Amino acid sequence: MAWKTSSLMQMYRFLLLVILSLPHEMTSSVLTVNGKTENYILDTVPGLEESLNCAVQNHTREEELLWYREDGRVDLKSGNKINSSSVCVTSISENDNGITFTCKLRRNQSTSISVVLNVIFPPLLSGNDFQTAEEGSDVKLVCNVKSNPQAQMMWHKNSGFLNLEKNHHQIQQTSEYLQLSITKVKKSDNGTYSCIANSLIETKTKDFHLIVKDKASSVPIEPVIAACIVVFLTLLFGLIARRKRMMKLCVKDKDLQSRTAL
Repeated sequence: MAWKTSSLMQMYRFLLLVILSLPHEMTSSVLTVNGKTENYILDTVPGLEESLNCAVQNHTREEELLWYREDGRVDLKSGNKINSSSVCVTSISENDNGITFTCKLRRNQSTSISVVLNVIFPPLLSGNDFQTAEEGSDVKLVCNVKSNPQAQMMWHKNSGFLNLEKNHHQIQQTSEYLQLSITKVKKSDNGTYSCIANSLIETKTKDFHLIVKDKASSVPIEPVIAACIVVFLTLLFGLIARRKRMMKLCVKDKDLQSRTAL
């Protein structure tokens, strides 16, 4: 009985030692960026500078950190890698919208935390300002747009609403452009078309000027070819007739010369 009690006590001590050792051996390191322990979105605006500080929590030894911008590795100075590391995003622009920065543990890169830049800016519009089209041809006015948040887009004509005609006007819109297609343009399509982008920040407008010219008169090719043939044949027959007259004169001159010789 005493032997069994001693064996149970030894087992309990062993289990207690295992349990006490678990927190030290199995505790995993945690990464934070700017004090946040989960992936997050950082709101910012063009022209600002943002600092991202990554730190290791619950580490039992020195940990080397890595930074990535999208899939590209960020070069870090030697004193900016161990247990804590910072990157500075300078001169933020509209093109940085949606860019992801990720901090990882070097020894276990599955331990990571990411920050996505949300660059807020008003609509930026671009496109071909002037277009000239021949009456009866097809025209496309393309208004390119960049905006965050996404803007509501519309077309106006000559400072008023554009009345869309079935089978004549067609509008196509994506997150990157607003397109107005006009089939078989008419003189009445002349005018200034305004692309209007309305966002929560600001409303922007860009004008597109369309000039419709008279349809060029086309000359039928068959009559031209026929006229050329007639002119050619007339000249040819004229040359032949002239040559015949010259040959007759030559024959007469020979006859006169022969009579004079007699």
